[in-house]
Amino acid sequence: MNPFNEKPCSIEKALQDWQQLYPKSYNKREVDPYTKTRIILMNGTEFEANWFSHQFARHTCDNDLRRELALTREVEKQQQLKISLLKPINETPLEHTISYEQLAVDLTAELAKRELDCNVKTALDFALLEDFDHLYRYANLLEMEQGLAAEWLVGRYTEIMPGRPTIAHHRYPKDNVKRSIDAKNSDVQTVLSTMIITAAEQQTMNYYMNITNFACSDMGRKLYQEIALVEEEHVTQYESLMDPNATWLEMLLWHEYCECYLYWSCYMTETDGYVKKLWEENLAMEISHLHKAAELLKKYEGKEWQEVIKDGTFPEPISLHENIDYVRKILGETVQYTSLKEKYVRVKDLPSDADFFRFQKITNPTPQIVPSHCTIETFIRRRGADYRYQVAPSPVPELRNRREDNTTVGRKPNAANSSDFTCND
Repeated sequence: MNPFNEKPCSIEKALQDWQQLYPKSYNKREVDPYTKTRIILMNGTEFEANWFSHQFARHTCDNDLRRELALTREVEKQQQLKISLLKPINETPLEHTISYEQLAVDLTAELAKRELDCNVKTALDFALLEDFDHLYRYANLLEMEQGLAAEWLVGRYTEIMPGRPTIAHHRYPKDNVKRSIDAKNSDVQTVLSTMIITAAEQQTMNYYMNITNFACSDMGRKLYQEIALVEEEHVTQYESLMDPNATWLEMLLWHEYCECYLYWSCYMTETDGYVKKLWEENLAMEISHLHKAAELLKKYEGKEWQEVIKDGTFPEPISLHENIDYVRKILGETVQYTSLKEKYVRVKDLPSDADFFRFQKITNPTPQIVPSHCTIETFIRRRGADYRYQVAPSPVPELRNRREDNTTVGRKPNAANSSDFTCND
C-alpha cells in the first residue's frame, strides 16, 4: 500500500463527540496478548506524534503553520485518548506493565530481525535483553503481590526469565548516545524502525515515570523507579539513531507516514474485530494528516514528498508474535556486553577506570540496595525459587540458578561468555 495514492478526507471530519470518543474496553480475560501490545504501541505512537507537533509549534513563529499543526494535533490527541481507554478498568497497572514489557521484547525482536543497518540492529539487540529482564522482574512482583502468573498474560508467547540483569543496565549517560542514520540514504524500513522504537520506549518511560508513585508497595515503587530510569537510557539510545539533519517539516512528514504504516500494520494483523475497525478508522485519519504534511512541505520548503520518502510504498507490515528462539540467540551471544560511546563492548574489554564502572559505583554501591535485585531476592526467600516461564534452560549457564539472583553478569568482567553481535545480510 502507498498512502500517498489514497484519497484523503477532511481533517476536521475526524473530530468526534464524547460518545464517539469513549470506546468499549477489551475483556482482560479473553483478549489476545498481541491486541493489548498493539494498543500500547499505537498509544505511544500517537503521543510521539502529538509531542513532536507541540515542539514544532514552539520552534516556528508562523501562526498559519501553527494553526495547521493545532488542528491535526487535536485529532491525534483524541486518537490517543480513545486508544488508551481500550484498557479496561479492572486491569491493574502492574498487569498492564506486563503487556508493556511484552511489547518491548517482541517489537524490538521483530524490528531487529528485519533491520539491514547493522548499527541500528545492534542497538535493538542490545536493549532487547534489558527489556526482557524487566519483564522477568515485574512478573515476579506481580506473582508476589497479586498471585498472578504472568505467563498467562503473555499467552506463553514470550518467555519469562533473566536477561541481562537490570543491575547491569545503569550506564554513564554519555555512553548511551549512538551514531545517527542519514534518512535520505537509508532504507525506509530503517527510518521507520528508529522512529517506531523511539516512540515505543518513550511511551514505556512515560508510563513508568507516571505510575511509580501509584504502585501499592514500597517494593513496587522502587522497582518502577529503577526501571523508569533504564527506559530513559533506552530513549536516549534510540532517539540518537534518528536523523538530526531532517527539517521540522520533513520530520512531520515522516511522523505521519510512520503512523499510517503502523495503523495499516495493526489493521493487517489484528484478530479482534472491534479493535480492527478502530485501526481502519485511524488509518483513514492519518492518511489525511499525511497529505496535509506533504502540502505543508511543498508550501514552506518547496519540496515534493518524494524527495523525502522516495517511493512511499509500505514495507511488509509489522507483525507482533512470539520470538523465543531469536531472544534466546541474542541472550546467549551478547549478555556480557555494555555500551561505550558509539560502540558496544564486552565488559572485560573496558579499561578499569571506565565510566561504566564509575557510574556503577555511584548507582549500585552494593547490590543489597538495588530494587530489581531486592525484588527477586525477596521472592526467593518467600517461595524458595524465583518465578519463571521457560521452554528450556537459559542459554546462559550463569543465569540458570533459580535460588539466587545473579548480579555480576553484564556488570563484571568474565561473569559469562559472549561471542558478538551479528548483522543481517
